[in-house]
Amino acid sequence: MNNDDMISWSDFAKVDMRIGTILTAEVFEEAKNSAYKMTVDFGPFGTKKTSAQITTLYQPIELIGRQVVAVVNFPPKQIATMMSECLVMGGLGDNKDVILLSPERTVPNGTKIG
Repeated sequence: MNNDDMISWSDFAKVDMRIGTILTAEVFEEAKNSAYKMTVDFGPFGTKKTSAQITTLYQPIELIGRQVVAVVNFPPKQIATMMSECLVMGGLGDNKDVILLSPERTVPNGTKIG
């Protein structure tokens, strides 16, 4: 990593990452790339819709009730027929498969990542 890639602490502090629980997950048929559309509950911050290209490693039924980490302060983004309101975070595997980030223990929805 070179100095051009470095960010300041104040830059990082602007990113609002929260824990949320997936309420709904279904195949996003209108998406260009294979994806699910999901609704995530962030407790006092409300529910937000998102799209995630996680179809290789996950089935919709196993996602419901799972807690995930998401960025909640990006501006809404149009993805096919849906307006995405948050970005679910994950690690990228060898084949660019996304492995969802989740808390080790159950925490209240809306818990801030710090």
